[in-house]
Amino acid sequence: MFKILKYSFFDLVRSSWSYVYFFFYLLLGTTLLFLNNDLSTAVITLMNVIIMLVPLIGTIFGVMYYYNSREFTELLLAQPVKRSSIFLGQYLGVAISLSLSLVIGLGLPFVAYGLFKSPAIWDFIMLLITGLFLTLIFSALAFNIALSNENKIKGFGFAILMWLFLAVIYDGLFLLSLVYFQEYPLDKFSLVATMFNPIDLSRILILLKLDISALLSYTGAVFKEFFGTPVGAFASLGMLVVWVILPLFRISRVVKKKDF
Repeated sequence: MFKILKYSFFDLVRSSWSYVYFFFYLLLGTTLLFLNNDLSTAVITLMNVIIMLVPLIGTIFGVMYYYNSREFTELLLAQPVKRSSIFLGQYLGVAISLSLSLVIGLGLPFVAYGLFKSPAIWDFIMLLITGLFLTLIFSALAFNIALSNENKIKGFGFAILMWLFLAVIYDGLFLLSLVYFQEYPLDKFSLVATMFNPIDLSRILILLKLDISALLSYTGAVFKEFFGTPVGAFASLGMLVVWVILPLFRISRVVKKKDF
């Protein structure tokens, strides 16, 4: 699996899209610091970009790489190599290359601006951690969608629909349910519903770390009471790990039975 990971990683590193992704974050971080002249404000602004853009890029890159490397994958399948090693190696190559573009692209301008001497360093680290988790999660979900759809157009369509549902539609349905059932106790429902969306979970973790939980409005006190505690933080990070493991487990099961 390591050789496949290495090949996929360097194949993506040589891709022009990887450089575009890297320079986008480099330019974004530099511009925000130039305009705001404050690390904490720049981190808050970056939160909105990370929460929406990282899942989208992970989804598109995952689906695109799977379909573009299909011929190479079929060649590997003819070799005495475990199927799970092939696809997990490709997935890790995509996820690691995207993660490095994110970390280095944002890290360079912030480090140059004096991040290590600023109290905002822990907020920035939490931002990067959630960004890395979102990259791992949505790259894995993208591979699952591509494996389940031989048609490239249908695969891309389902992938974008999945991102759109988790990033926008889910929040709308969640808020509607809170308003409609506001006469009932919704504390536990709010916590459970948040756990089922990695984007919402990541957003809440960042907001609480930045100590601006008032932006969570209706359920802000509930979220702060649970996620603001060590147990809540551990449970939320554990749930993000589960969001990574479950799609990878499904990839391993699907490729063993799939007829290529």
